[in-house]
Amino acid sequence: MVRISRRHLLCGAAALGLLGGCGSPRHQPGIATPQQLHADISVWDADALPSVQVSSSVTVTYGHGIDGLPEFPGDEVRPQDLGGKLFLQLCGDDPAAVRDAASRIRPDGRLRWREQGFCNAERTNGLGFRDGIVVPKTPQEFDDEVWLPDGSTIAVVRRMKLDVGAFGALSTNAQERVFGRRKHDASPLSGGVEVDLSAKTADGEYLIPVDAHVRRAHPLTAGAGLMLRRSYNYAEGLLFISYQRELKSFVNTMYRMTEGDALLRYATTTSSAAFRIPALD
Repeated sequence: MVRISRRHLLCGAAALGLLGGCGSPRHQPGIATPQQLHADISVWDADALPSVQVSSSVTVTYGHGIDGLPEFPGDEVRPQDLGGKLFLQLCGDDPAAVRDAASRIRPDGRLRWREQGFCNAERTNGLGFRDGIVVPKTPQEFDDEVWLPDGSTIAVVRRMKLDVGAFGALSTNAQERVFGRRKHDASPLSGGVEVDLSAKTADGEYLIPVDAHVRRAHPLTAGAGLMLRRSYNYAEGLLFISYQRELKSFVNTMYRMTEGDALLRYATTTSSAAFRIPALD
């Protein structure tokens, strides 16, 4: 057990034995850290975190609310589930340790909403697909697309309810056309390893449909930068979490999706907020 002070929480370096694996002593853990299996995600009307003790196996990430994230067509977000002053992300491979950390870290303020998230063994979402459009992978891509010069980043957090019944009623072929990927191995319908948006059939039709999610959300078609996605499943759907250097990377992508992404027929956003994730002291 390690005591979390502001210094300990923000530093997260392996030398402190608290939140190791963050890749850089200037960045909060839980972002570039390899994704853990369980998460507790909450949004508060509070200014700061308390000083408490949590397991060293749990990564703690927090941020302060920012403006600039619009409500998008199709969103069904109640006023109390829109925005928030403080974002808290607790992640770990041991669900008991995550629950214990969540019970101890209680900011002094009103809880807006909270969900427990998880990754299954196949790393699929509630619709049975693995989605990995284009994400930053190299240190240079993280510097260019995720981290701001001061080591901070911008997080977008959206709770999405999935219509599993309606989607499950589709044939496997129809489901794959919604995502633009094969269900069994997540390979793109264009063939190959990487998504090829220009690939066509002999008759001149796009192998990846014009309304497929991988096309609508692709940085090339959205005119947006790369986003690091660290989403989790929850009981009713998906806890979408993305980290990016600029909020407009998400906003431009989302507007492009609302213009015709087939996936949005089966996903409704019920909570939405953006946060600045500060750098380490």
